[in-house]
Amino acid sequence: MNDRYSRQILFNGIKKEGQKNLSGSHVVIVGAGALGSASSEMLVRAGVGKVTILDRDYVEYSNLQRQQLYTEADADERIPKAAAAEARLQSINRDVDVEGIIEDVVPETLERYQHADLIIDALDNFATRMIINDTSQKYHIPWIYGACVASYGLSYTILPGEKPCLSCILGTVPTGGDTCDTAGVISPAVQMTASLQTAEALKLLGGNKEALREELIQFDVWTNETRKIGVNRLKDTGCPSCGENPQYPYLQAGNQTRTAVLCGRDTVQIRPPHDVSFDALKRTLAPYSPKMNSYLLQVSLEGKRVVLFKDGRALVHDTSEETEALALYQRYISG
Repeated sequence: MNDRYSRQILFNGIKKEGQKNLSGSHVVIVGAGALGSASSEMLVRAGVGKVTILDRDYVEYSNLQRQQLYTEADADERIPKAAAAEARLQSINRDVDVEGIIEDVVPETLERYQHADLIIDALDNFATRMIINDTSQKYHIPWIYGACVASYGLSYTILPGEKPCLSCILGTVPTGGDTCDTAGVISPAVQMTASLQTAEALKLLGGNKEALREELIQFDVWTNETRKIGVNRLKDTGCPSCGENPQYPYLQAGNQTRTAVLCGRDTVQIRPPHDVSFDALKRTLAPYSPKMNSYLLQVSLEGKRVVLFKDGRALVHDTSEETEALALYQRYISG
């Protein structure tokens, strides 16, 4: 096995001791889409001891342009991404314990992994990111935030008790912004974001914490712009997630997005835990030619009729599958 990792061991930032540390580490990757595909493959090839991948979705043809673990056969058969990722990654490195879990991520999900060494964010929605954030703070698990859309990406490493958490930085959960389903995404932006996340993971897991990046980094591979933003000053002692008296609000049932199937209507109602900017939604969904009146907005998304009310509540018609409706809502509305 030394031959497998020989080039990595030759690198001064890792060496034999770092490789030994990697082999004893457990990483949880939340999301098996573009970022999750790239980061999980890099970590498995690097010899991380255990990689757990959590995802609720299945492979579609629109994924293949940027989600490198999957094949046309996976899309033809609609194989769940977590299962397809596990099979592919095990064929890459049989000595890594790869675990693909097919389920929606809720607070109870991540509590099962409270002894993991690191969580990597490979998500497309902020609601679940905030669950990661509070889990990280409660159980003192470092996590690496990452996001990309169009040609833009960003990454930030969060160390509980040392650096501001995502709640400190954002204040509230953003809604109505661009997502890959509204603005598209190109593969180089994905690979750059995943590379930044994975480099931080190797530093942390290999025992080179002093090499971790201090700033939040943003980049655009199309306009050739890069920015580093110092956010350490944003740490808030009154933050409900990481302050002096943490409440971990996003782990509480009242702060979760609620779904319900409406009896006999082939419709799922989705009620978000926070206010949604109706004006922002109008702008985000404008390319889909929504119909509006004084009370609501109606739009067709992926063949489903979606009705949005001013309080953020949504009715997703033409489905009785709560998971499908919630995924659609998070892709286009609360991403």
